[in-house]
Amino acid sequence: MIIAVDGPSASGKGTIARALAQEFGLPYLDTGLLYRAVGYAVARACGDPDKESDALAACGFDDALLDLPDLRSETTGGLASRVSVHPAVREALLERQLAFKNQIGGAVLDGRDIGTVIAPEANAKLFVTASAEARATRRFNEMKAKGEQPSFDNMLADIIKRDARDSGRAAAPLKPAQDADLLDTSEMTIAAAVRQAIMLVRDRIEGR
Repeated sequence: MIIAVDGPSASGKGTIARALAQEFGLPYLDTGLLYRAVGYAVARACGDPDKESDALAACGFDDALLDLPDLRSETTGGLASRVSVHPAVREALLERQLAFKNQIGGAVLDGRDIGTVIAPEANAKLFVTASAEARATRRFNEMKAKGEQPSFDNMLADIIKRDARDSGRAAAPLKPAQDADLLDTSEMTIAAAVRQAIMLVRDRIEGR
């Protein structure tokens, strides 16, 4: 069984995808982490994430990089969005994603093009979204909880800019698959969103 979970940054798709993996006993891959690793590697090499050749050169990163806490930062998230617009980068990371998807028993993958490109044959597809304001508030509160002093206005502007870049890119733009179930988490608690996601997936796989 393959479950595809797509959506923009801070929509809750990662939390939901991990919960689905646990619920259905499937391995889980955050495909966005691959792009974060590329963005991080480009920056570490003093390259330009907007230059396709620099981004492509970083695609051979060691898997150990995926365990670095810095990959979860807002800065690295912005770099990931920038390198992901390059078709050559998406092609270079495609094999890793397909190998994970095709393992025996299935998998849960989350990202921005899982249901449309990586696993169009998925048994269940979710497109998890939320308003830009709700997502900025979540990021703002997360950073404040870590003792940081973020600017809400800057965070909201960054999310809007990232949405436009992800949705407007020529290669595999962020958009719902035609047969995806939409889940708007703007006004939902984490627990409620997870319950709704599990119900939607069960309905799909049981043919309801």
